[in-house]
Amino acid sequence: MFALQPGAAGAAMSHVATQLGTPRAIVVVSPHWDTAVPTVGFATRPETIHDFGGFDPRLYEMQYPATGCPEVAAQVVKALQQAGLPVAQDAQRGLDHGAWIPLRQMFPDADVPVVPLSVQSHLGPEHAYRVGQALASLAAQNILVMASGNITHNLRDLMVLRSQGGATPAYVQAFADWIHTHITARDVPGLLAYRQQTSGQRAHPSDEHLLPLFTALGAAGADAQPEAFFRGISDHVIAMDGYTFH
Repeated sequence: MFALQPGAAGAAMSHVATQLGTPRAIVVVSPHWDTAVPTVGFATRPETIHDFGGFDPRLYEMQYPATGCPEVAAQVVKALQQAGLPVAQDAQRGLDHGAWIPLRQMFPDADVPVVPLSVQSHLGPEHAYRVGQALASLAAQNILVMASGNITHNLRDLMVLRSQGGATPAYVQAFADWIHTHITARDVPGLLAYRQQTSGQRAHPSDEHLLPLFTALGAAGADAQPEAFFRGISDHVIAMDGYTFH
């Protein structure tokens, strides 16, 4: 529902996009494209995938008509291969809701080419960070690596609160604060071991919605300074914190 009710998080995303300027292309990492090995989308006209059911009918009418960029996709493939990572290509893959909804908020004119890149939830945070490190050279070419997900993402808790009511569980803010402390301190080993935190296990019953953050962290390079452009909680359990890496 973020596409229809972006709220303060959406306003912050729109604002930060104006500060980023116009990238040559965007490599978008979404938790909703999960594959065995890193896979790069080569579609020249990636379709808008409505990979959800039972929501407001207006969502299914939304389109994000960005073009793809096979040239940049080939650069992503080469960068991953040079890092010793296996890589696959997908000529048909479109943009799932983890990709097109934030893109629509930040680049509403769909005038920047987009290349989707998958996650590998079974390989964990260290692998996601290594994928990001392989992409670090793209920033120098004005290619934006955009990671989509949530700082907390426990849908079971979300459904319980919606049906029974109640206050925001303490772990939500605790884990968001823990991430903020460790990411601004550039404590990469600590971040990669987030599941050792009790709040981390509750915040993410599975890894996929936090993995893109580690890819962004790796892609930013060792000298980048993370900065929160938004911190806040939606629907009691979804921490919507967003970070840029300067």
